[in-house]
Order: sequence, then structure tokens, then C-alpha cells
Amino acid sequence: MGLVVQKYGGTSVGSIERIKAVAERVSKRRKAGDELVVVVSAMAGETNRLFKLASELCDAPNARETDVLVATGEQVSAALLAIRLQALGHPSISFLAHQLKLSTDSEHGRAKIKSIECERLIAALRGDRVVVVAGYQGVDEAGDITTLGRGASDLTAVALAATLKADVCEIYTDVDGVYTADPNVVPGARKLKRVSYDEMMEMAGLGAKVLQLRSVELARRYNVPLVVRSSFSEAEGTWVGQEDKSMEDVLVSGVALDLNQAKVTVGGVEDRPGLAARIFGPIADAGIVVDMIIQNASADGRTDITFTVPRDDLRRALDIIKRVASEIGASAVRHEDPVAKVSIVGLGMRTHAGVAATMFRVLSEERINIEMIATSEIKISVVVNSKYGELAMRALHDAFLGHSASAAGGAA
Repeated sequence: MGLVVQKYGGTSVGSIERIKAVAERVSKRRKAGDELVVVVSAMAGETNRLFKLASELCDAPNARETDVLVATGEQVSAALLAIRLQALGHPSISFLAHQLKLSTDSEHGRAKIKSIECERLIAALRGDRVVVVAGYQGVDEAGDITTLGRGASDLTAVALAATLKADVCEIYTDVDGVYTADPNVVPGARKLKRVSYDEMMEMAGLGAKVLQLRSVELARRYNVPLVVRSSFSEAEGTWVGQEDKSMEDVLVSGVALDLNQAKVTVGGVEDRPGLAARIFGPIADAGIVVDMIIQNASADGRTDITFTVPRDDLRRALDIIKRVASEIGASAVRHEDPVAKVSIVGLGMRTHAGVAATMFRVLSEERINIEMIATSEIKISVVVNSKYGELAMRALHDAFLGHSASAAGGAA
């Protein structure tokens, strides 16, 4: 017996039949004696449908009203699951964010959680109820509905698990764990039994879609045990938690591919202090996340600055950069959309030399040109032409995680 927070993604609740299947899974755990808090996403495709409705009315829909609209998807899922659980004989109650209350800032579309008041939730658990919570949403100080960003039902679940000090947070999705690469791109990808918070954060930030980045950051901060499982099978999933010594024996744990990146170059920037701040300050103020940055060596007192941003933010970034470029006397603004960011991740990279050299050699042998490079203790990322992204991912997986790499400690 224990307190368990479960989260079911959009595909897991994508139809009435799938909601019934989730209810059966929850029922089984309840009968085993676990106290359950179940967080649900909107039914698969529903959030996109709601965004599309708004875009058909206006090119730039108001952010507050868009949040009011898209938050209804999770409300539907939560109510339907509670209804089904009641039909199976389990007293259940659904909560929306304002009923908990899950407080956030007022940054509509990407709000940050400030606090959770769990009195009603705890009272419901003590009353022997299964609690179903609508994910993805919050409420700000003014009482307005906010949303936490795409994929943020994971974040709702982890935040609740941390607040309630749950024994485990189980993330149910359409895959049965975390793989060494996307199995749809790399047929030889293998499921990992365990992965560290740091590795999972890197993978999530680099394009792996199994867990939302902010949810992993929060889990690490509060030491919430995570497990990723499939809602369509009973297969053992992947545990995400604190690293141990054995994890460092693995050179590379995974290869990630992100095709949701665009590259921007500001050409002919005068090479003097303060101009980089002039460029990146307004971008940060607009809430646009800049990923990789390179600055060319100065020539004739001028340089080029290149950086990457999410594709969804490219238009806003270009509007800002073109204005700033004119103000600082830069000669040009160019962009490439999309580009591919390919990354290798592993705790073992801290203590093993030659990983970067191997990566660059593999890409060279495939005649793939590297446009940008970024590194951390446990990650190396490169930007390449988008048409070579999947080829690069497969080649790097074969080199570091294929059967031929196992003897060298590269297997996960």
C-alpha cells in the first residue's frame, strides 16, 4: 500500500474505450490498496483542435482566452474518467486547477507553478476516494485560468507527487519506457531499465518526447521517483532517479534528435562589448528560449553571431532581431528553418575521453557537415542540415549503442 500519483497522456485517454481501459488499470491498483491521484491529459488531438479553432478566428488569438479554451480538453478527460471509476464502484472526484488550488504566475501558455493547496485533495483521499486531476492547467492570482505549456500534464503530476510526498509518480504513455533513441527512427533502439535525472533532463531538452523537461527538473529538485510505463501493456518501464556509480560505467545512454529548431544569424555585428546583450536581451524579454550560440572570429572589427530557437518562436524572434540589427548597425539577418539538432547523452562522458572525436568521425564518414556544436559534462550536441537528422541519429546510435559498441562499454 502506498500513495501513488499516476499520469495518463492523450493517447492513453484518446477514446471512450481507452478511458475504460485506464479506469480498469486504476481499479486494479485501488483494489490492491494504493491511494491514487490520477492526472489526465486531453484526449489525443483535442488540444490541437482547440488551438486550430482559435487560429481560425484570429491570426494572433488573445493568450488569456486561448488558455480558457484549451484547458477544457483536460476537464473533459478528468470528468469522463471519474464517471467511469464511479461506474466500477470506486468513489471518485475530479478537480480542476482552481479547485485544488494550483497557483501559477500569469504567463499564459507557459505559466510556472508557484504553489499547490492540497486540502481538498487530501480530504478526498481520506474519504477513500480516487482523485482525478485535470493536468496542464493552473490559476493565477487574479483567478484566471493559465496553462503550463505543451506536454505539461507531466509537470502537474510531478508537482502533486512532490507536494503530497507520494511514494512514486508513474507516467503512462504510448511507449513502454525510455529508449536509447526514438524506435521509430532507429529500429535497434533498446529500452533502458534506469536513467538518471540529469540524463533524462538532457534527453527531454534535446528532443526526446517521453517526458517534459520541466517535470524532470522538478522531480530532481524534490527527489520524486519517476517511472515511465505504457498504458497499453504490463511491461516493466524505465525508472528515473538519482544516479549511482554503475550508471557512470555506461559511456552513452541515448541519442536524441530535435527537428523543432531554427537557426538565425546576425551578420556584420560590430565586435565590441555590449552588443551581444543588445541582441539577446529583447529575445529573453519576449520569453523566447535561445539554445545554441556561436560567434565567429572577428574580421575587420565585425563578427557574425548565430543561434538557435524553437521553430514555433522563429517569426517572433526574427521580428525582434531585425529591429535590433537595424539599431546596432548589423549588415544582415539570415535564418534557416528547420535545422536538426542531434545529441548524445551519458554520465560516462564525464570520465571517458575521445567521445567528441568519435562523434565527429562518424558524421564525417556519413558526409554530414556540422554547422554548430555545444557541449556539457554529459552531452554533445551538433546542428546539421535537417535532411540529415535521422541519418545522423542512426549512425551515432550504431557507433555508440549498437552491438559492435557493447564491448567498449557503449551499450545501455
